[in-house]
Formats: sequence, C-alpha cells, structure tokens
Amino acid sequence: MSDEIPITRPWLGAAETQGVAEALEDRWVGQGPRVAQFERRLAARVGASQAVALSSGTTALHLALVATGLGPGDEVIVPALSFIATANAVRMVGGRVVFADVDPATLNLDPADAARRITPRTRGIIVVHQLGLPADLTRLGDLADKHHLTLIEDAACALGSSWRNTPIGRPHGALACFSFHPRKIITTGEGGAITTSDDSVANQLRRLRNHGGETTPDSTGQGRSQGPIHYAQLGYNYRMSDLHAAVGLAQLDRLDEILKRRRRIARRYDARLRNHPSLITPPVIPDATHNYQSYHVTLTEDAPATTADIVTRLAAESISAQCGLTAIHREPAYADEPTPTLPHTERLNQRGLFLPIYPELTDDEVTRVCDALIAALEGDHGT
Repeated sequence: MSDEIPITRPWLGAAETQGVAEALEDRWVGQGPRVAQFERRLAARVGASQAVALSSGTTALHLALVATGLGPGDEVIVPALSFIATANAVRMVGGRVVFADVDPATLNLDPADAARRITPRTRGIIVVHQLGLPADLTRLGDLADKHHLTLIEDAACALGSSWRNTPIGRPHGALACFSFHPRKIITTGEGGAITTSDDSVANQLRRLRNHGGETTPDSTGQGRSQGPIHYAQLGYNYRMSDLHAAVGLAQLDRLDEILKRRRRIARRYDARLRNHPSLITPPVIPDATHNYQSYHVTLTEDAPATTADIVTRLAAESISAQCGLTAIHREPAYADEPTPTLPHTERLNQRGLFLPIYPELTDDEVTRVCDALIAALEGDHGT
C-alpha cells in the first residue's frame, strides 16, 4: 500500500513547538501578550489598522454581525455554496438568511443574483472569498453602497490573497473575518480574527469577546488588565489563548513560503489537468491573486464518473479527496426555509471535487494524484 496522501496537512515544526513551550514557561496560557503581538502582526500583514483575535472563524462571523448592528428580522444575503458557518452566523443573531447563487467559474457570490435578492428588509451581504479566490469586491461593494447595506467579508480561506493588488483583510467591506483552523492557510489550532480600519469597532469587538467587559488600558503592553472590569453590554467568551497565538506567530513567519509552495503546487496541477476534457480547473482572474487554500476542480457534464466514484477510487490508492462545497440550502438545518432557485450552486455541489494541497506535498505526490484522477476518469467504469 502506498503512503497516504491526505487532503491537507498543516505545516508545523520546531518554531511552533518552541513558541508554545515559551508560553508555558511564562505561565501565559490564556489571552495575553502573544495574542496582542499576533493581532499587531496580522493587521500589519493585511494593511488593516486593527485585528482582533478570536476563538474561531465562526465566532468572528458572529461578532462581525453583532458589531455592525445586524440582528433579529434583518435579511442578510449569503452565497448558498459555502461552509455552513457563513449562514449559521446570521441565524445566531436572529437574522434571516437569504441565499444567492454563485458565479459558476469562480464559485463566489454572483453580484447580479445577489442584487435580485434584495428586498426592503435586506440589511447586509456576507461575501465569501471561496477557497482563497477573492470575490468581485468592486461590484459587490458598489451594490452594497447603492442599497446602503453592510458588506462583511468571510475571508476564512483568503489570508494572502488580494483584490486589485490590495490584500484581503484590509478590509474592503466593513469587516473581514479570518479562520485559523488547521485546514486554512495558517493555523493556530483553532482560532479566528476580525480585521477592521475602525478603531472604535475594534474596541467594541474586544469587549464582546470578553463577556462585554471593559478594562483600563494596559500601559505595559503585556496584556494584563489594570483596575476593575466593567460589563457594559452582553458579551461572549470568544478569546484566543496565548498558546494558540504562539503557534500563529510562528505560522506568520512561514506565510510567504506557504503561499509560494501552494501556488507552485497549483501550477503543477493546472499544467497536468487543464486540458483534460472531463475537468474544469480553477480560473485565473486578472483582478484577483489566489492563495490556493484549496485546489478544486469541476467535472464536466459528460464526465464518465461521479465525484463520489472518484473519491472512492482515489481512496483505494491511499489518496484523500472530497466532494464539492456544501449547498447550504439543502442541509436539514435549513429545511424550514423556502427553496430558492440556485442552478449553479446545485450543479457545483454535485460536480465539485477537492484534491490534496498543502505546503509539504511533493512533486511526485502531485503526479501520483493526477495519475490516479485521470485513471479514475478514463478507466473501465463498467465493472
């Protein structure tokens, strides 16, 4: 049996281990100076004035909605093809999810379809930079401005990507939300963050992540509160720990190399698969710089195998692959919602396929994945 090729694997090493060990030696195992340092470095990396570290990408989405005043009864447009947290966050604040279709080439929210979903009750749009490929922020920003809507970026997968040479996370909308789950570009184990250019919003987010509490500013920069905590509003326990931040700081040191390796792997996949008659490879968008958080192909309508067939056949070769993105409106949790017409979402959900990609994936392993995929598509399917 060949060595297994997973769908993804975080690139971790001695620097991450040392960072965690130092945090333990310092007795900083909760939120402390490493979280503050991680926030400063993340903000500088994306060109935002502030970053607020949180416990996950989902809690980032939730607090982004709370901080921008979206709540009960407000309609928020989200792409139907996405990880379910995008929609769940709207429900968490009592809002109504309005599903819109995606662009069949980019898998990102289609601005024209989003425009068709706007009603007098619409208050916001969550745009997802799907799989690390930036959405059309120019058209979506114009749409939000025209209708006075809050635009929130679900940038969970998009660290290191850019739109028109501006880093995702600057942000382009009101707020940008990141995830540092092990499957993302960098990891903190579990973790997330919100970036913003509004210092007052950043302060509000810091209160919200800490039970709504406000402390006297720490003049030492070491993360220790000064004086009593006053709880002025309802808040949550969405803090990141210094143990997680220690990993994140080491990962930020690796970020440029991570991006370089991912893009190189994607180019090798492209070169081998681009001209296959049964496959559609990721598009190249002039305005967008892709980080290739995932490598996703779409099977053509006349492909001789289904995605489920291919996943099974690759698994027999010790290669992990996954079927396409979630069609959220088809999930049982959303069965009580009206079923909208979303043809591109439906097709991509059935015909999308994720291939392995991670920084330590070797050239020989990429070749092995491509050989197995092509064999699965072109082999004898009658048995």
